[in-house]
Amino acid sequence: MIKKALLGEFLHEAENTRKILKAIPNNALDWKPSEKNWTTAQLASHIAEVYNWYEGTFNQDVFDMGSYQYDKGDVSKAENIVAKFEENVAKAQNVLENSDENNYFNEWKMEMNGNVIFPPTQKIQVIRGFLFNHLYHHRGELVVYLRSNGNKVPGLYGPTADDKF
Repeated sequence: MIKKALLGEFLHEAENTRKILKAIPNNALDWKPSEKNWTTAQLASHIAEVYNWYEGTFNQDVFDMGSYQYDKGDVSKAENIVAKFEENVAKAQNVLENSDENNYFNEWKMEMNGNVIFPPTQKIQVIRGFLFNHLYHHRGELVVYLRSNGNKVPGLYGPTADDKF
């Protein structure tokens, strides 16, 4: 029952993520709001990469970021980021569909080279917070990036100022 609810949200929100990633024009990829921020390409790549964390979250009790291999792919074109998203979201959907609800309340933690960087927490909280909400946060940032450059923003939860009524 929990899996069915998570999967429904996952599928709906993956479509929203797809819409926002497809709205990125190539001429916006190098833009960033300040020296402290990522570029649009880096932020979009990170959004696509979150879907690659499902395996380590659902199927492991310890996710070691020290041994994790981040493959951002070629971020020189927006279509490449979308392709990486499509690859990762398909894998994530498979992991979620094949997950065992009996493990959702197991303790999970993230480490980096033996140091705990995400304390022991029930997997269901990690799924909601680390995988889902974390992604929504970065998508919101991406909306601001796009809007700040005068780009159109697709409606994710209803129409935007770019939509005609």
